[in-house]
Order: sequence, then structure tokens, then C-alpha cells
Amino acid sequence: MTQAPEVPLIERAKLFGNPVKAQGRISPDGRWLSWLAPRDGVMNLWLAPASGAGDARPMTAEKARPISQYLWAADSRALLYVQDKAGDENFLLYRVDIESGADTCLTPFENTRVVIVGTSVTKRDRILVGLNNRDPQWHDVHELDLATGALTEIMRGDGFAGFLADDSLTLRIAVRPNADGGMDFFRVDGGAVAAEPFAATTLDDALTTQPAGFTTDGGTLYWIDSRGRNTAALVAEDMPTGKRTVLAEDSRADIGHVLTHPSTGIAEAYAVDYLTKEWVGLDQAIGATLERLKQLLSGDVEVSSRTEDDRKWTVAVDPITGPPAVYLYDRDTEALDLFYISRPELEHAPLVPMRPVEIAARDGLTLISYLSLPYVSDVKRSGIPDAPLPMVLLVHGGPWARDRHGYNPYHQWLANRGYAVLSVNFRGSTGFGKSFISAGDLQWGAKMHDDLLDAVAWAIDRGIAQADRIAIMGGSYGGYATLAGLTFTPDVFACGVDIVGPSNLETLLQTIPPYWKPLIEQFHQRMGNPETADGLRLLRDRSPLHKADRIRRPLLIGQGANDPRVKQAESDQIVSAMKERNIPVSYVLFPDEGHGFARPENNIAFNAIAEEFLAANLGGRFEPPGETIAASTAQFLTQAR
Repeated sequence: MTQAPEVPLIERAKLFGNPVKAQGRISPDGRWLSWLAPRDGVMNLWLAPASGAGDARPMTAEKARPISQYLWAADSRALLYVQDKAGDENFLLYRVDIESGADTCLTPFENTRVVIVGTSVTKRDRILVGLNNRDPQWHDVHELDLATGALTEIMRGDGFAGFLADDSLTLRIAVRPNADGGMDFFRVDGGAVAAEPFAATTLDDALTTQPAGFTTDGGTLYWIDSRGRNTAALVAEDMPTGKRTVLAEDSRADIGHVLTHPSTGIAEAYAVDYLTKEWVGLDQAIGATLERLKQLLSGDVEVSSRTEDDRKWTVAVDPITGPPAVYLYDRDTEALDLFYISRPELEHAPLVPMRPVEIAARDGLTLISYLSLPYVSDVKRSGIPDAPLPMVLLVHGGPWARDRHGYNPYHQWLANRGYAVLSVNFRGSTGFGKSFISAGDLQWGAKMHDDLLDAVAWAIDRGIAQADRIAIMGGSYGGYATLAGLTFTPDVFACGVDIVGPSNLETLLQTIPPYWKPLIEQFHQRMGNPETADGLRLLRDRSPLHKADRIRRPLLIGQGANDPRVKQAESDQIVSAMKERNIPVSYVLFPDEGHGFARPENNIAFNAIAEEFLAANLGGRFEPPGETIAASTAQFLTQAR
């Protein structure tokens, strides 16, 4: 045992099952509260009058796949949500009428992925959507009448990666990929795209520079912009004159979040997320309100919805060592009332802190990382356990994404099982400036992997981790990192858990979704170009598949059969290569999942398999699987004995 026996096991179902409520919001007119909650075990949309949440009623009746995203129509007459089929990411848009309860698909097409191009606070009965039903590679812009479902084509998407509209639902900007791996931004006037771009990025700025929206009057365009600097700033551009004003910047990290007024669209606050997220007011009153909320609520605070008159808010709070909650805030009376606690069953559970740490990579880069330790392992609360622990290196996906400070069910789960848990923002991660991203170019399985190794060495040197009992685990790029860890450095990790990770970078690039193809130049410049001899050689060299014979530590693989990003063939290939060499591997397939496991019963089942696997190889605790695997769709295609 790695933990004192008096610390109870937190049940997997309490961490990974359905929350009581999620995504609580108030309608623009302030009359309604909405949220996601289970109905017959599946997350559905619910509604209640703002005057009394006790009068709640379900608005949808999904039977298998949880609803994960929704928004209010600006006229407060409907809720809009998207849903795909079995994880294929062909999201269709649905409308639920508040009065009648009618649930209607607004984009009833096959093999189509809808994107929302524009919404409006003044044209409340319609939105702009992009549809790729004509050509899967390009999204054509349509105006959608929310009441009738009528679609009117506005502009073909051929050659364009995206569009930006103002509040009048007039297209103002078209975005086209360029040969430099960046984007060209064209003005759109009267439905015609200008011949020359008014702004452009190269590869360096491609992931850190993008328009952030117009003010309601259309006169100001906000940018998150790293051009001419390293970290992305918040910039206001006056559209008639082209004058640009820097509103906020931080040398440590990009401006990542902007709070705008619900009616005017004027930027009122911004957040910088270096070690933790910090909100700063641009508007004095809003800044004071955010400070007041920070004093009243224990944890990281975020405004999650606002009424159109801006008198009532929903405020989400993340206490890190407790379940997230949402409050209703009245700006007139300053009354703060609890809306819900997402997982009340965890209120008194032995949850642990997440500690931000700065780790130096071998070439001097600073790797912002997050460490969680078992409940009783650090009596002095110093961030160093009383004795070295088995450790799980939990690697994020993307790789152009990042780990953040906050309540994390995976950190809590693994720490409760007796492991130190370390998440590392390796080079290529976003949020820390463009030079940090660019340092990961062409470094899959190379310097990006070195960063993970440097973090492991850091944990060993400080007495956090036992060198012979470290697992590597992750999804998507994190799954790739797991396979790279077991093939490129086969003696470092005691075992690995790969979730929907690519094994062959060459076939990964050949099979990306068609709507990602406009970005292919970025993939080629950041990963390797298979159309050149050197690029193809690089991709093959960095593919774990071609080094499968080096695997000598236990490996568990989880895969969704309908994954559009990392096809099932990526897992099939490396499993076949291992079987040909008589190398044991456990491979679990979910026929009704895509890029990750959205259905809680499937996620819980895979985690039950994973924690028993980790216990066998690292020595931690585990909750017996019971009936969880039988209750899922898990299929063991191969199982190590």
C-alpha cells in the first residue's frame, strides 16, 4: 500500500460519472435558468424559471450520447445545442423551443459538421452557420432563421478556413491559409472578398493571432495578437481608420480570455493564465466586481453568463480541492446565491491540492507544470512527499493545447490511488507565447519528449518519484507521447496507458478530417512534410510504430472506433506490430466512441481497467471493477496475461 488505510478510496463513479448539474446559465432576458443534468442516466438540457429552480423540467431526451455543448438564442425563446453520432464529430445543430418544448434539428444533413459563424444581440431570431454538406473540406456560410429553420446561403467557403461577422450578421472578414503556414485576413464588403489581405500571419503567429470579435456597432475589431511581440496581447483595431491600440499584454503568457459587455461587445476584462488564471479589469466597475467575487468565493472565479441588461450573472467557482460550483449573482443587491454544486458527493472527499511548479528544461526553457500528491503523503504540505512515490506522468493532448490549474478528476483519481501526478506543458503547448510553441516545431518525439524526460528527472531528483515506478499516460498527443516513451526510451517508464494516440505520423497526416485540410501546411511545417524526402524520413523516424520491437514494458491502449482525428488504424497498427513480435499488449475498443470516451459508462470502464493495470505495475490501490466493464461497450481485442 502506498497510502495510509484511513484515506478512503474515492469511487470512480463519483469522479467520472454524470455530475448533478453542469454548464449552468441564465437566459439573456433573465427569466430562465438552464443547465445540463442526467435524464435516465444521460446528460440532457434542463430549464427552470429564474424565480424558482425547483420548477425544473427536462427539455431534451437523448437516450445514449450526452449533450456536451449548448447556448441560448439571443431572443431567449430557444436553447441551441449540437450533437454528433457515436463520436464521429459530425455535429448537427438542434433547437429546443422554450414554450412548446419542440426539439428540432436545424441542419438535417448526413456527414455534415456545423460551425457557428456569427450570433447577434440585435438580430435575435437568426444566426450564421457554416455547413460542409456541399464539400466536406469547406464550410459554406448560411443565414439560419431560428424560428422556421430556413437556410439562406451567404457565401461559399471554397478556399477559406473561416469567416468573421459583425452583430448585424454581415460578413466582414474572410480567412485564407497561406503558403507561409499562417493566415491571410481579407475584408469582405457587400459580399465581395477584397483582392488583397489587410492583415496576415506567418507560421510563428498562426496559433497566437486571431480576431476575437467586433463591438456591437461594428466599429472596433478586437484581436488576440502576437505580431511584433512574443506573447499575445489584446489589441483593439478601429475599423474605419485602421488604428490599433494595445489594451493588455503580459510578458509571461498570452491574453487568453476576454470578458465583453453582453449588449455593446466592449471588452471589460481579460485573463492571463501563467501558473494560475488571473482576471484584470479594463472597466473599473467590472474590475471591482471581479475582485469582490474573488473575496467572496474560495477558488478560481469565472463569469459564465450575463443577462442582456447585465444585472444578473452566473459565476462559476473552482475551489480545486472541492467540486466546482455555480452561483447566481445580482449586481444590484450584490446577493450571491448558490445555484448548484456540480458533484456534492465529493464535498467531503479527501481531495488534494494541485501545485503549479516551474521546471527547467535542459536547454533553459521553463515548463509550467502541475503536481498533485496523495492526501497524507506530504504531512508538512511542502509539495514534496515524505517519501518518494510511484508517479503517473499525465500528458495532455493537442499537442497545441495546455494543462491548467484547477479541479482535475484525473489528478484527484490517481492521487487518491497513491500516485504522485505530474502534468507538464512541454514545448509546443499553447498559452506561453509563440516562441514556446515554435520551439516544438518538428520536435514530436524529440525535444518535446525530452521535456517530459526532464520533468521526470526533476521529480526523481526532488524525492517526489520513485525512478523504477513511473507510468506515462495520456490521450491523443498524450497517447502518442506514451507510445514514444515506451519505444524511444524503453527503460524510463514502468508502463504506459495510451488513449486514442497515433502510432504512425505518416498515416495520421493522410487521414485527418477533410475540414482540417486547409490547415495542412501548418501540420507539415510543425510535424514534418511527407511530400518531401526529408520530411517523410522525419515522420517515419518519429513514429513509434517503426520502433515497436523496442517495447518491453506493459502497455494498455484504449480506442474509439469512430474517431475522425486519430483513426482506429493507428491503434490497430501498433497492436499488430507487437503481436507479430510476441510482445504482450492490452487493447480495448469502444465501438460507440470517437476521439475519447464521452459516455460516462465507457469512461468509467476504461478507467477501471487502467487503474487495475497501474496497480499491477506501480503498486498503487485500485477499486475493483465490479460490473462497470459489463455495463459499457468495451471490447478487449487483445489482453496481456
